[in-house]
Amino acid sequence: MANLAGLKAFDFAGADLTVWVYKRSTRDGVPVFTGRWVGITDELAASLREAVAQRIDAVGETIEYEILAQNNEASVLTLGADETHIALVEAQSANPTEARKVKRLKQIANAHFYMLRFATQDDVLLAVRKTNASWSTRRATDMLRVVFQDEELDVDERPTFTMEPVFDFFVFDGDVFVANKARFESVLAYRAGHMEAFQELAGEPDFSGIFSDVAAITAFVGENKIQLRRAVAIREKGHFRDPAFMQNLRTECEAMGLAIVFDDAGLIVPSPETCRDIFQALLDHRLDSRLSMRLYDVQSTEAVQ
Repeated sequence: MANLAGLKAFDFAGADLTVWVYKRSTRDGVPVFTGRWVGITDELAASLREAVAQRIDAVGETIEYEILAQNNEASVLTLGADETHIALVEAQSANPTEARKVKRLKQIANAHFYMLRFATQDDVLLAVRKTNASWSTRRATDMLRVVFQDEELDVDERPTFTMEPVFDFFVFDGDVFVANKARFESVLAYRAGHMEAFQELAGEPDFSGIFSDVAAITAFVGENKIQLRRAVAIREKGHFRDPAFMQNLRTECEAMGLAIVFDDAGLIVPSPETCRDIFQALLDHRLDSRLSMRLYDVQSTEAVQ
């Protein structure tokens, strides 16, 4: 279980702080992270310590990271750090040599994300945030930056970057605490694993065998991050492997209001118009309330013990 108590008790005031900026590329389908550390003033360091401490203090609960799980402003999703590419990032931050220090603008411009590394004698905590448009050289050339001083506007050609006082995820004691799921997946290329998982799912005989043709399903998913998540959840739930579930789907499909077509052999005939309902059924997310006597589509399910 993720150590939320330890995360909230972290000694920010007594920790050494190093700020790292990372650029990301891809080699043979695997993300490559190139990090450099940058010097900061005591005033900025104090602001960053306070921002991270306040955000973590606001966390009231953890939710196990699942492909369709969502959190709110008072909760975080948790998963093992070894399930992500964070080790490729963290290894570089443990060695802030002079050669890795940012000394020229081009070394920091167009960075993909920045990371704060807090280190005490016993613990290390990482706070990560995806960069915004202010870090892009394209943005810098598209705008004329001015400053108001001495009762007039003047051109300010100094390079500036915005560091927002919120963070997308934290890494502590072997776990990742995700505050912003979409940004976490973007930073660590987590979605790339979803695409690979869907390709594997589409090739599974147990999955492809329930359809007359999987072409419409493949087109429906494409590179859409929401449908990729749903497809991976379908694979994890595995209802399509259960003959009883599939027979119930054929029998109850119409009563459940699902627009799904079956051929004479009992195979699902997917089309662009029916793919949404097919996914909803295979996720088991079309539910019948015995209280309101209504049908509902839900985002996720949790079995009642």
